[in-house]
Amino acid sequence: KIDREFIKDIPESESDMQISSIIIYLAKQLGYKVVAEGVETTEQMVFLKANRCDLAQGFYFSKPVPAHKTMIMLEYQQSGNQAL
Repeated sequence: KIDREFIKDIPESESDMQISSIIIYLAKQLGYKVVAEGVETTEQMVFLKANRCDLAQGFYFSKPVPAHKTMIMLEYQQSGNQAL
């Protein structure tokens, strides 16, 4: 898992981009999947996709959702609708 501290300043911070890239590379070499947390912008998501990050979580996708509403939200989205 890549901590949000390394994600929050992408793409402005070259060192955060390098650290995140290295984490992804090493995890892939070891056969692990990588999750980036705290993704908030399209630029961050583009960077993570370009570096083959497997999963991401953060406000880019949704504000925090109570557990009991998660299934309703997912079913709604799968039915072809975009958001509640």
